[in-house]
Amino acid sequence: MTYALVRPARLDLNSYARATGLHPEAVRRLVALGLLEPVRDARGELCFSPAQVAVAARIQRLHHGLSINYAAIGLVIDLLDRIEELEADLRRLSERH
Repeated sequence: MTYALVRPARLDLNSYARATGLHPEAVRRLVALGLLEPVRDARGELCFSPAQVAVAARIQRLHHGLSINYAAIGLVIDLLDRIEELEADLRRLSERH
């Protein structure tokens, strides 16, 4: 059995909203759409890992830069992640040969 020596850093909803520049209601909407993956603390409140700040930035870039609505952003992110995986696979294959 192992024990964590340090509690993982988490941001509460308001801290996360400030860090991302989003209104807390917008954050809740992105959670409802499945675009953000918070955890719940002992009180049931939303908490976000610091890595989720980068996810929010990516969502905002897609929304503002490409005028993609929030409902479609999930699909676009899935496709971009899959492209990244395929490109990494190609690099690994080319390194073998």
